[in-house]
Amino acid sequence: MNNVDIIKNLYKSFAAGDIDAVLEILAEDIEWIESEGIPYGGTFTGHEAIVNGVFAKIGSEWSNFSAHVDEFIDAGDIVITLGVDSGTYDTTGKSMQAPTASIWRLKAGKVVQFRQYIDTLAVVKAVQP
Repeated sequence: MNNVDIIKNLYKSFAAGDIDAVLEILAEDIEWIESEGIPYGGTFTGHEAIVNGVFAKIGSEWSNFSAHVDEFIDAGDIVITLGVDSGTYDTTGKSMQAPTASIWRLKAGKVVQFRQYIDTLAVVKAVQP
């Protein structure tokens, strides 16, 4: 399986809500970098930090959250994804569609670093009353 296929499987697991399958693809000491300026912005290291600091919050605060990818770009040990994150923020009832680019760095079939670039204004507009 090549790196693009690994990342495609990761997104399929996200969409199915199979966090265990997602974590199988992530290295134990992964560095996960969310864009600054959004509620989950910052750097998270390791599975527990990502689950508690990102996945659980998104799952409990957003309805119909989706990370849709339009394009997978193969750059060897790096896969770049371009797409749109969308969902409705439960507290405000506001929806968003935020263009996003993500950089997935892989080593020996595992993701060792994730870096997100997202339209932070679109996210902030949805979460602010």
